[in-house]
Amino acid sequence: MTHKPSHTLQAEALSLAYDSRSVIEDLDIAIPAGEITVIVGSNACGKSTLLRGLARILTPGSGRVTLDGRDIRSYSGRDFARIVGILPQSPTAPEGITVADLVARGRYPHQGWFGRHTSEDDRVTAEALAATDCTELADRPVEALSGGQRQRAWIAMALAQDPDILLLDEPTTFLDVTHQLEVLDLLMGLNRERGTTVVMVLHDLNLAARYADHIVVMSRGSIVASGGPREVITPEIVSAAFGLDARVVDDPVCGAPMVVPIGRFHGAPARA
Repeated sequence: MTHKPSHTLQAEALSLAYDSRSVIEDLDIAIPAGEITVIVGSNACGKSTLLRGLARILTPGSGRVTLDGRDIRSYSGRDFARIVGILPQSPTAPEGITVADLVARGRYPHQGWFGRHTSEDDRVTAEALAATDCTELADRPVEALSGGQRQRAWIAMALAQDPDILLLDEPTTFLDVTHQLEVLDLLMGLNRERGTTVVMVLHDLNLAARYADHIVVMSRGSIVASGGPREVITPEIVSAAFGLDARVVDDPVCGAPMVVPIGRFHGAPARA
């Protein structure tokens, strides 16, 4: 299997806002090439906003995002999409489109100017459907799917795009525990086998610690810690970023740090 080329994706003095509401100011980040980076933090801390800035969905108020040293806004849409794939929160599909057609749209950046569909496109689309357990859903309209099935279909489209860098905003949303692990195992496989750089926003700290090579912890639009799971998943950082009293122990399955919330009652002495 071909190993992905290495790319540098970073932000310098980045500021992002929605209308007049500032969310991120003067933020610097460099995404480690060929690794899995997970962005975590409490609600409304700027995780998804940062991902949207890296994906050039949001235009910076100041600062810039660069890909291989070039401002991402200088790339054509097709050239950028060959390198960077994005799965945003709550994407919307055209009315009536089937799962197979949706996933096949991921091949657009790799098609020529005349947009001819090739046997290679068919092969990659079929592989993406199979990898996300969507083959039996191929002929169904996307709008008729459950939330979890729909999420898997969108992930399949992102896989069919076959980018070198994959940005995913809460890819396990709507998925049950089994499919959450299947999707994260799939993304880890892409990273380990192909060298795909994966950047994703996750809410679950323990899944982040289990699957990430690099974790970015955000609070109030700023990065409060970044590094390997053992460096940043500590009681002090969890308390500072989430306001959560917790212990950190070793995950009995993989040895990664695991956050165990104490809670208001469970941390109290037992009743006599």
